[in-house]
Amino acid sequence: MSEPHAAARVPGPSPATAPLSTSCSRAATGPSAASSSTAHPRAAAIRPWHIGEGAHPAMVAAAARCGYDLTGHRGVQVSPDLLEWADTVLTVDQSVHGALTAQITGPATMAKVHLYLDGQDVPDPWEQPEEAFIACVTVVEAGANRHLQPATT
Repeated sequence: MSEPHAAARVPGPSPATAPLSTSCSRAATGPSAASSSTAHPRAAAIRPWHIGEGAHPAMVAAAARCGYDLTGHRGVQVSPDLLEWADTVLTVDQSVHGALTAQITGPATMAKVHLYLDGQDVPDPWEQPEEAFIACVTVVEAGANRHLQPATT
């Protein structure tokens, strides 16, 4: 049996939210999960914007205020290999969800794709004040708990 994986977030055009769910997902699984490598969340974008770049500085600061370190994040793009690797693919909003599912041909991969927050979009704080970034951290953090269960020892 293979270890579980999660493509934690498939964001749209904003590098502000992409790495955050990865960090929150790691935190939601707890320290025992991180040490046993039972979950491997990743973030990737459907568009080739900000590839290789770090997270938006305002998101790095907002996440740090909430206890998450995004300084090591670098943007990557969704690929067929990443979709194959993932057990679960979570999309940030309905437009991204639609764009990603339009690219998928196989039913097994399609079954992995879900909206991060059922029925609603994660608010994108891009070009918004600092408070919007903090609010986004809170929303993403709450959503992570819906998708990942703490590891048991």
